[in-house]
Amino acid sequence: MPNIKSAKKRVQLAAVRTQRNKAYTSALKTSIKKANIALETNAADKADVVKAAVKKIDAAAGKGILHKNNAARKKSALMLKLNKAN
Repeated sequence: MPNIKSAKKRVQLAAVRTQRNKAYTSALKTSIKKANIALETNAADKADVVKAAVKKIDAAAGKGILHKNNAARKKSALMLKLNKAN
């Protein structure tokens, strides 16, 4: 445990940011899973669900939660599945 006051604050901030990033990552994974399920079941609103997932992926990449290449790979995979389903 740190002794310096600023170091203690950094530990607290790191914990808060870790919680926030975990929540955001979890929501991102959920939206990707929903998009995959919509594509597999050939749902009527599959394009809208994929669009929402792509939007979340872009936001995560912008916030630094995902690397830009990782985000591009996830979006590409979703779009390939969407195009194949049509």
